[in-house]
Amino acid sequence: MKVLSVASELYPLIKTGGLADVAGALPLALGAHAIETKTLIPGYPAVMKAIKRPKKVHQFDNLLGEHVTMLEVKHDGLDILVLDCPALYERSGGPYVDGNARDYPDNWKRFAVLSKAGAEIAAGILPDFVPDLVHVHDWQGALTPVYMRYAEVPEKPSLMTIHNIAFQGQFFAELFPYLELPPHAYTEALEYYGTLSYLKSGLVTAHAVSTVSPSYAEEILTHEFGMGLEGLIAGRSDDLYGIVNGIDAEVWNPASDDLLASNYSATTLKKRPANKAALVKRFGLDSDDGPLFCVISRLTWQKGLDLLSEIIDEFVDAGARLAILGSGDSAIEASLQAAASQHRGRVGMVLGYDEKLSHLMQAGADVILVPSRFEPCGLTQLYALRYGCIPLVARTGGLADTVIDANEAAISAGVATGIQFAPVTADALRRAVRRTIRLYEDQKLWSQMQKQGMKSDVSWDRSAALYADLYQRLVSKGQ
Repeated sequence: MKVLSVASELYPLIKTGGLADVAGALPLALGAHAIETKTLIPGYPAVMKAIKRPKKVHQFDNLLGEHVTMLEVKHDGLDILVLDCPALYERSGGPYVDGNARDYPDNWKRFAVLSKAGAEIAAGILPDFVPDLVHVHDWQGALTPVYMRYAEVPEKPSLMTIHNIAFQGQFFAELFPYLELPPHAYTEALEYYGTLSYLKSGLVTAHAVSTVSPSYAEEILTHEFGMGLEGLIAGRSDDLYGIVNGIDAEVWNPASDDLLASNYSATTLKKRPANKAALVKRFGLDSDDGPLFCVISRLTWQKGLDLLSEIIDEFVDAGARLAILGSGDSAIEASLQAAASQHRGRVGMVLGYDEKLSHLMQAGADVILVPSRFEPCGLTQLYALRYGCIPLVARTGGLADTVIDANEAAISAGVATGIQFAPVTADALRRAVRRTIRLYEDQKLWSQMQKQGMKSDVSWDRSAALYADLYQRLVSKGQ
């Protein structure tokens, strides 16, 4: 089977979050199921710099008014199609925002071009690669099934995956004529309370919809988590699937990870403390026997990190330390930086994102905090399980699906892998931290939890099999 994946990020070429990891790892895992995937991405500067000897496979002289060259290249085992269009993608900021964290005003066009190119590939513009199915990711690729539906070509099955329904790609309705779609596509697919919603359009037109954990698939049917689209999704509940994400078990492997101070496995946990010592030094923290918590996250309300500054004093009073890596909301950044300044030696912070440092943090910290108010899947806790870093997570979405709470029954059965808490409030988080510290004091139990977590299958193997089965059903249904 041939599959076209349309994504706005792809690890290791360009990454701002978990979408890139999924888009990069899933095609490799699908290879075991005789599925050939090519991934279409924009030619951002980082992408154009990294790819070597690309082959020109198509020229668009007028793709929504733009001159676009499609390149093909193989990179780290991935088959990639790159849209080379400097007018749209050659920017000094990130994939979506400029250096001042403001959305690019032409994002509507940048990702409409990506989607229309995807639809053209589905229609057969590349004779050597005519996909059997198109898999699109988030709002940036969501117009692909729209263009596919309204093109005068045989319709191919399509799958729309929601990685985070909070990001919907909303734009002024006045831009609709520039999308080069028939007038009725506005009311049938794109219109959303007087605006354009790219995500909504994909949910309407794709043959099936998936999201990145079973619990999140249920949550987005509710008013609390559906972000205004719950009614539409409920109407498509027969076509809705929840498949939990996996991780690249080769990239994230403490036994071979060359970014660590010391490699280790579940049977050689005695080698793990060398990473803790390196992490303590990196963040300028005190060396003692207390637990070391860490945060590796965007510092946003969604991630629940506005609550952290409320309880940091209790971390310190209990003898714990905290290492924070992240950036995001300026108010949250400022409050956490103030806490780090106030509690030197107990709280350390690195502002921004550092992929290499994140590996050392997973290998060196005792606990990772993931107090998200909602979390479609989350990869951070999967990395933590793999590295013997106990996840302390909110009971929501994929966090609830992948972490087994250390309640009495789970401890007695020897299956506990972390700590869950609810609701997402400062008091509940405070109680969860206290419970975690009590568990840490029993080092025999703590080691058992680490080993159990490291035994968890967090690879793509099972999830890739579920995607392969879904692909086959969609293709068979369309024949």
